[in-house]
Amino acid sequence: MPYLNKYILDKVVEGTFVKENVDELCWTLTAKKNYRPEGKSVLPGKDAFRLWCLFIFLSEDRYPLVMIPDEVEYLMKKLCMAMSVEMNCVELEDFISQDSVQQNGFTVWAFLEMMNSGKLTRGIAKETISMAIEEVYREIVGDVLKEGYLWKKGQLRRNWTERWFTLRPSTLIYFTSEDRKDRKGNIQLDGNCCVEVLPDRDGKRCMFCLKTLSKTYELSASDTKQRQEWTTAIQTAIRLYVEGKTSLHKDLKLKRREQREQREKRREAKEQELQRFRALQEERERKMAELELLKEAQRQAQTLLEQDEQRRRQQHEQLQQALEIQLKEAEEARASMQAEMALKEAEAERQRTRIKELEAMQQRLEEALQQEIKARQDEEAFRYAQARLLAEEEEKMKALMSLREEQEEYIQRAQREKQELKQEMESKSRALDEAQKQLEEVRANRHRVDQDVVAAQRKLRQASTNVKHWNVQMNRLMHPIGPGEKRASGGGSFSSFRIPSQKDPGLRLKQKSDEQDEESKENMESRGGCASDKRLSTNGDMEIP
Repeated sequence: MPYLNKYILDKVVEGTFVKENVDELCWTLTAKKNYRPEGKSVLPGKDAFRLWCLFIFLSEDRYPLVMIPDEVEYLMKKLCMAMSVEMNCVELEDFISQDSVQQNGFTVWAFLEMMNSGKLTRGIAKETISMAIEEVYREIVGDVLKEGYLWKKGQLRRNWTERWFTLRPSTLIYFTSEDRKDRKGNIQLDGNCCVEVLPDRDGKRCMFCLKTLSKTYELSASDTKQRQEWTTAIQTAIRLYVEGKTSLHKDLKLKRREQREQREKRREAKEQELQRFRALQEERERKMAELELLKEAQRQAQTLLEQDEQRRRQQHEQLQQALEIQLKEAEEARASMQAEMALKEAEAERQRTRIKELEAMQQRLEEALQQEIKARQDEEAFRYAQARLLAEEEEKMKALMSLREEQEEYIQRAQREKQELKQEMESKSRALDEAQKQLEEVRANRHRVDQDVVAAQRKLRQASTNVKHWNVQMNRLMHPIGPGEKRASGGGSFSSFRIPSQKDPGLRLKQKSDEQDEESKENMESRGGCASDKRLSTNGDMEIP
């Protein structure tokens, strides 16, 4: 994967390749190893490939790719809507309730195994399943917002023809038929386009028009529902273009993911709030228990006071009875009673002070409770930060280990290259020695050839001297001097005889000189024959001396 990302996938430019071909290549590479349908497979190979592409599109953005149960349920609902059947929720829940799926999510091979089992599509024809898979594949992966037959009014002949229309986020393409082989036109959609509903006319109903900057296209649907669906779909395509989005289902996937994240955050916040509430409730129960203990102590103190008061009253009655008997003892008892009453009052005052202190202590305990709650919240924040730092440290350690592995691999590769260079230098040095030897041999051969050339030039000069001498002799023989005649200047018929140039290359001089000697001899023979015939024709039977 790092090699593919660095050297292949990072160099890919959007729009310069056919994505379906890349998907087919990836499917070919992975399916042979991992996709093994058992028994009678419900899905043919093409449908399995399209489901694989749908899985890749809807999976989470992390490797290895998995699909969460919500996205699986969304895809199954789309397939059931395309087949016009109700989804078998029981079988789907059985698959989702598995432990491996709950922990890690759906893998693509588990998803294809689930589809191949036939439990979710029991009682549905294979052709219907294939058509539904193709429709959902074109809608989600192929970015087809809507397609179907519409009547279109021509721009020149103004006649109505039925065409198969395919709507994508930036274009509206129409074909002759639904096999999409003969494309008749392409309407580019941008922010300047709009859709308007038209009244019925020309024998057509459910009409609407698509206006662009250059043209207005009049269209007619089969019914009002289809017209509403087409106008809504075209407006959605225009909105996606204005917002700079290339795929509706990518946008919907991101929105579903954001909604799941928001639900997860709300659930986590609710759980945290529930935990805090439980902690507060436990703390409150503990404080209430302490308060009950304090109230029980207060009641016991009150009981003691009442018992003391009761005992004091009994003593007072006894003193009153004894007062009649002994007045002095009564007065002393009265004094002692007053002292005792003062002590009791002081003790009651101390009890009231104790109650106030307990109330103040209760207030301080509540304040301490609030501080402890805040401290626990701070502690949770610190723990979360500590966990995040630990995760970052672990990622850095992983990156460091990968860099160390790459460094070791680079060192090994450098050592191998060094050995290869050393071997190559040794081979080049041997080749250089051999080339030096060959150069010396060539120099010796060249020296011998130069000597041969000098000898050939000497022979050539001697041959040219002989040729000139024989030319003079032949001229004398061919043109004898008569009485009163002057000898013609020049070389006669041999004036065009060419002497080889002394500037010819040395290596080819000897061969050329031999060829020229043979040519000169042939010229001499042919010209001599022609001259003799001429002399015979002019002088009759004159003999040559």
